Amino acid sequence: MRIYTKTGDEGTTSLVYGKRVAKNDIRVEAYGTCDEANSMIGLAISYLHAEVNWEDKQEFIDSMHRIQSVLFHVGAELSTPSDKEVKWKLTEAHVQDLEKQIDQWDSELAPLKQFILPSGHPTAAGLHTARTIIRRAERTAVVLKDELGSSLVLAYLNRLSDFLFVAARFVNQKCGGKEIPLRIND
Repeated sequence: MRIYTKTGDEGTTSLVYGKRVAKNDIRVEAYGTCDEANSMIGLAISYLHAEVNWEDKQEFIDSMHRIQSVLFHVGAELSTPSDKEVKWKLTEAHVQDLEKQIDQWDSELAPLKQFILPSGHPTAAGLHTARTIIRRAERTAVVLKDELGSSLVLAYLNRLSDFLFVAARFVNQKCGGKEIPLRIND
């Protein structure tokens, strides 16, 4: 299989089932933004070098890899034309899995008393960046709400941004990254 197909040279691309659309189509923007977030998550976890050590580090990395896999499926759902059947759909369990992990990590963190700046350990900063990219994906996907047939994509993206925020805080706690509070008077 060749990497280049030349089929997009005129500014179009294929959705699932082969329907051709402009590369600036809202569906392409939505799944492309999920892909961007997915790449940022991969970059973020690459900063968890061998010298960064905590007991459940591999479990954390595995949970991030699961998120990356689900994001591919979110992209597939977003790239399926509304008149076609989605080959792999999100379920309520995907959203619940995020909530369960958020609750577990959050229970180990000091309560937030003010806003914090995206910062700290490079993995945490990368997860904060992924969170903002997911927020953009969510804003873009809202345009497709009526075509999606289910609000689970929107719920998943919404919860995923919360998940990434808590994950960033969790990494900072585990890796000694400092949370910088927002300074109101600056």
